[in-house]
Amino acid sequence: MTQAIVLSKDGETFKAEVRAISEAELEAATPGDDVVVAVEYSTINYKDGLALTNTSPVVRKWPMVAGIDAAGTVAASGNSRWKPGDKVVINGWGLGETHWGGLSQRARLKGDWLVRVPAQFSTRDAMAIGTAGYTAALSVLALRAHGVEPSQGEILVTGATGGVGSMAVALLASLGYAVVASTGKAAEADYLRSLGAKEIIDRATLSAPGKPLQKERWAGAVDSVGGATLANVCAQTRWGGTVAACGLAGGMDFPATVAPFILRSVTLAGVDSVMAPMTRREAAWHLVATHLSAAQLATITREIPLAGAFDAARDILAGRVRGRIVVDVNR
Repeated sequence: MTQAIVLSKDGETFKAEVRAISEAELEAATPGDDVVVAVEYSTINYKDGLALTNTSPVVRKWPMVAGIDAAGTVAASGNSRWKPGDKVVINGWGLGETHWGGLSQRARLKGDWLVRVPAQFSTRDAMAIGTAGYTAALSVLALRAHGVEPSQGEILVTGATGGVGSMAVALLASLGYAVVASTGKAAEADYLRSLGAKEIIDRATLSAPGKPLQKERWAGAVDSVGGATLANVCAQTRWGGTVAACGLAGGMDFPATVAPFILRSVTLAGVDSVMAPMTRREAAWHLVATHLSAAQLATITREIPLAGAFDAARDILAGRVRGRIVVDVNR
């Protein structure tokens, strides 16, 4: 039997619990999947918080094993890419939404979804990075693909103390960018500077409705907030700059105008981590492996047991989480 966090719904009654699932249940829920992974670690992302608290309709199929991330060791494989003992990581592909996910001691997955854990990282490190770090890497790659270079000026990171934000600050700083971190947590200024931020600004300067065009400042930005914050970031981006939009912690709306795009040639680059093709995934993991150290990951991360995921879910939605949360699914 495998211990897992199972989400279920009966009418309007929602239930989230740690319970045992059998191999037969797991196989029935994941027909056709060709790799069995002994999961060692998972993590809690913002989307996991929404799913575990039933705050937003993340889950599309019931019952559902929660968790959009997993890292572990291949236990059995019918896929030529993988053999028992391989260390693998998975992010997205509908895990925890339409496919049984990673907050479980065992997972059956499609081999074509898996990425090899970089040699210098453990499976715990891979989940310290998780979807948040992988998404941050995709966002940094989007800026670079649109020609944003360190010499061009400051890069803004919103939601900077969150998982995506923390990882984005660290990655950008390691690449030589001058990073300005936006946060509502003034007490975390030293933490952000330790990751490489050159300046800290109050998120309140970006969260209220603003003018369609504002004073130009940012050569680029990574935004995980959305809403009025994203609109203001675009309005403050310099001519030819790029904003990578990858989150909605502040809302799904986008109360902006076309002015930054048609008068300043600003690019708004959308970043989706769930269905990104393998070439982008591998590029993102290569970037992380090249520019993040285990020491930095330790600064960003704390670890909890499987049953601690419920409190962590509430904390991440309430903005009480700094950096990353790793879940040891075997304790």
